[in-house]
Amino acid sequence: MILGFDPGRDKCGIAIMGREGQPQYHQVVSSQTAIARIQDLCQQYSLERVVMGDRTTSKSWKAKIEPQLPQNVPIVLVDEHNSSLEARDRYWQMYPPQGLTRLIPQGMRLPPRPVDDIVAILLIERYLTGESSDRG
Repeated sequence: MILGFDPGRDKCGIAIMGREGQPQYHQVVSSQTAIARIQDLCQQYSLERVVMGDRTTSKSWKAKIEPQLPQNVPIVLVDEHNSSLEARDRYWQMYPPQGLTRLIPQGMRLPPRPVDDIVAILLIERYLTGESSDRG
């Protein structure tokens, strides 16, 4: 299992996915609870690695998370360029619009909730297709 992590100042996206490509878990959590949630997930799932976005606050988050992981679980940084825009489109694939929302062109629709967890899913997919900036 691979844990995807989209770090942020106020909120973070977390996802768990196997190599077969099906998300097992995804959630947006507050930045204050992110490390505790990752520790819980480490106990629930046998993690192979953590895949994390390489922008914004990634260096400080990597330093916070590394000591909390089991020793054999590396952190791999993945390019997260345009991942938020891509996550908006993916949101509508995962949760097709209902009612009148269907009539609004997709490019004009905004998801009704944060999509940081979907960004975490996309980061895992990018890692699995070889788009990481370091293959740990």
